[in-house]
Amino acid sequence: MNETNSWPEGLAVGATRIGRRCNRYEECVIFYRDVVGLPLLYAAETGPDDFGCAIFGLPGASTTFELVEGLEPVPVDRHEELVLYFSGKAARDVVARRITEAGYEPAQQYRYWDLNDAVTYLDPDGRELVLAPWVFGEEPPPMRARGGTPPTG
Repeated sequence: MNETNSWPEGLAVGATRIGRRCNRYEECVIFYRDVVGLPLLYAAETGPDDFGCAIFGLPGASTTFELVEGLEPVPVDRHEELVLYFSGKAARDVVARRITEAGYEPAQQYRYWDLNDAVTYLDPDGRELVLAPWVFGEEPPPMRARGGTPPTG
């Protein structure tokens, strides 16, 4: 795999949005807006395609996360993770505490997240929200900072 830290020349993207259809749309909007605390940038009860949508900033408008109301049942895969990277455990714990106080319990998570001091919750649709206590690309994951190596297999 080729890893690079620079954006390819000629790929002049100005913003990015990741969309996800939801079975429990209204509950998911409440979870991400009111419980997690993501800023809601735009919401429409019914758009031109007859479904609701909510767009959250991650953290601003250049990267957004969109929830779309599923008009038919949507298969759910827990590995459709939304990972939020925080500057340290204290920042992570502010959000984790808010989620726990709203009645959500930490979920069983992948070994990688355990080894890197993350906390995982399931949103109302059953998809993972991972709270990681380091900023990806800016600092090493806790496991590497402690001198460990990533697990294989």
